[in-house]
Amino acid sequence: MKQLTVLFLFFSLFSQAQFQITGVVRDETTHKPLPFASISTKNGFEITDIDGKFDIQSKEPILSFIVSYIGFQKKEINTQGKKSFMVLLSPKSESLQEVAIGENPANAVIKKAIALKKQNDPQKKLNSFQFRAYNKLVITANPDSINGTLDSIFVTNKGVRKFVKLDSTDFKFKKIIDKQHIYQTEKISQYQFDGQHFKENVLATKMAGFKQPIYELIGLKLQSFSVYDSKYELLENRYDGALANDALREYTFKILDTVTIQERDLYVIFFKNKKRAKKNGLHGVLYIDQKNYAIAKAIFRVKNIIDISGIHDYEYLPESDLWFPKGKTFKIVKGNNSENIKILGGQIQFEGDLEDGKTDTKEKVTSDFVYLMSESNHFDFEFNVPLTIRKPAIAIDIKDDAIKKEEYFWQKYRKDSLDARGKQTYKTLDSIVIKQGIEKKLRIGRRVLNGYIPLSFFDIDLRYLVKYNNYEGFRLGFGGMTNEKLSDKFRLDGYGAYGLKDGEFKYSAGGAVRVGKFSNSWIGGSYTDDIREIASTSFAIDKRVFKIYDPRPINLSTFYRHKTWRAYIETKIIPKTESIWQITQSHVEPLFSYVYNQNSDDYTSYNMTTAMVSLQWNPFSDFMQTPTGKLEIEKRYPKFTFQFTKSLPGIMENDFDFGKVDIKAEYQKKYLNGQKTSFYTEFGYAFGDVPLTHLYNTSPNSLTKDNILQRITLAGKNSFETMYFNEFFSSQYALLQIKHAFKRMNLFGKVKPSVVLVSRAAWGNMEKPEQHFGIEYKTLNDGYFESGIELNQIYKGLGLSGFYRYGPNQLLRFEDNISIKLSFVLDLGL
Repeated sequence: MKQLTVLFLFFSLFSQAQFQITGVVRDETTHKPLPFASISTKNGFEITDIDGKFDIQSKEPILSFIVSYIGFQKKEINTQGKKSFMVLLSPKSESLQEVAIGENPANAVIKKAIALKKQNDPQKKLNSFQFRAYNKLVITANPDSINGTLDSIFVTNKGVRKFVKLDSTDFKFKKIIDKQHIYQTEKISQYQFDGQHFKENVLATKMAGFKQPIYELIGLKLQSFSVYDSKYELLENRYDGALANDALREYTFKILDTVTIQERDLYVIFFKNKKRAKKNGLHGVLYIDQKNYAIAKAIFRVKNIIDISGIHDYEYLPESDLWFPKGKTFKIVKGNNSENIKILGGQIQFEGDLEDGKTDTKEKVTSDFVYLMSESNHFDFEFNVPLTIRKPAIAIDIKDDAIKKEEYFWQKYRKDSLDARGKQTYKTLDSIVIKQGIEKKLRIGRRVLNGYIPLSFFDIDLRYLVKYNNYEGFRLGFGGMTNEKLSDKFRLDGYGAYGLKDGEFKYSAGGAVRVGKFSNSWIGGSYTDDIREIASTSFAIDKRVFKIYDPRPINLSTFYRHKTWRAYIETKIIPKTESIWQITQSHVEPLFSYVYNQNSDDYTSYNMTTAMVSLQWNPFSDFMQTPTGKLEIEKRYPKFTFQFTKSLPGIMENDFDFGKVDIKAEYQKKYLNGQKTSFYTEFGYAFGDVPLTHLYNTSPNSLTKDNILQRITLAGKNSFETMYFNEFFSSQYALLQIKHAFKRMNLFGKVKPSVVLVSRAAWGNMEKPEQHFGIEYKTLNDGYFESGIELNQIYKGLGLSGFYRYGPNQLLRFEDNISIKLSFVLDLGL
């Protein structure tokens, strides 16, 4: 029996073995590579990439293959045990010619394909559909491509060659990758489309090493579902679609070949960007049905810093005359980069190559062989059936029992059973994660990123430990909130702090109860006795971001004290929004020389009762519902934040009748080479009787000192670095900021600064200036302008920046317009 078991295992492993051939196809006359040539084998076909290269893997030996390319003689190659090939194709004497009027025949095909999109796009032709999908994502390498020998390393000193050590890096890597993948995750989903909304319901998910998966990775959108959309997405980058209405202006098209799939004749059409500036942009191949001009297969590729490809496979449905998606593949391999690249949170990384034109003397490293592959197979199709999608604003809904599915459930839906490497990946990573406590470290890391340190059922808030400003001096405190270990249905929060300079104690205490799991709705209340910067703009809905320091308050001296009762509701019940609705009653006392005059009455302190709604709207983002809450999985810009505050006259001794409207918008564009462009704008409008404490100061961040060196402080975020504290106040204002961050430069050693160009501008006005006494200020009617350069992370997290004030509010002395700032960026590597 034991011998039979061993024999069975042997044949099981053999049946999963991979046979591989690689090579390149070239023009026999010019020796130029032939991109997207067709490679046909007994079990199917592949195509070459943009460089004419191919890599075919099969579970059966590949005895021969046929190479074809339009305008060239077809060639059959017998492998005869070889694994690598140089295939040279001879041009035909006759080739496909353009029609008499000079139109490219490929353009004529594309025009018809665009005109007939509505009848060929499943999301346009069908009233509804649903199907199930099995997806497996692995980060791995092909063991056959790695040289697993032990290399001897020698050094030469004074002409004498001396042995140093054995280099076993590739040997060890090959040994590991022979047995398992680097990383692996699986999921089984149900996709639904009701004519308007497209949604994924995750029925089961499994992530190597984790009992509870990292939900953010499940929500990654690696490639678009549809190839007919005006925009096509690869790895969070959006490109003009190959069948967009203006595709003929954006791309050039060329017929490469004709092939037959499912007894349907197809054109094989290559496309690429027209503009030279976009030579590394989106390109690929479309397989277009010669009868109905539908897409039967599509390959999209971007080859630049990393090499990304997305493949879409379709199945022809004769009864509907429709090609419907039956699966898709996404792959990332190393591209032409001279910088180290990390993607997917560092789960996969590539070391840089030497720049073009330089001699590459270094041998390949392990990252040259690593690739990421995500494959999805679709099945259990249903078309034009009555369908109601629950919670359509949620793009991905992970069921509560998705992480609890038994193995029989997985075996039912896997296209192929896991091979030996896949099974070993789960075993190895599960044991590593448990042994090293990675799940616990991840939980702590997430808390730290949000500014908390978990201590059993209580999270210590790092914001309250130590602070400094010119009014309180050093401020020492302690605070935090309870976490889900105590309860996921209620929470308690609070803090206490003491200023060493002013000798006053400040505190806050509150709690909340969760009233909705899906909407993550909480009802709560609090009481606060503390101080706050005058005329500061804050949005209640803003997410807290961890800062090892908060630079602006360090130099502040003008505050007001407030004692505030607050009742609030926070919820995500409105689609694609987060909001806070609150009522507050505050007693406000300015802590500087100030008198507010209203209708001949002077106020040195006052009461305010206000109602406020603060709402953040991310209309273009996609959201995922998980068993632990709602997550924004695809952050798209622009994002908008609205806040409206209105006093409630005659309620709880309220003194003033006023209102405030605050709006901000953010947009950013990230590039694969590490650069980023961002835009930020704010608007504020206060109307009625509003004391200076609650107006706008547009975030100044410069000290009133004569010497430039005396004004060196820490840089803020979205603040005016050359504007002096309390220099300008406004009842209405508009602010605009533009930033462009270049990729980090490697100057020498560990000095790798990130260069950022910054420009800011603001305009404002003060209504009823006669109401404010005790403080001198200017207005922004003529505008305020500054520009500068930031050198962030020059060494580790330390950086330096310089800004210059210009325009109507420029100061007389040149040096007074210059501001030099220090910065620190904390990279936790999580």
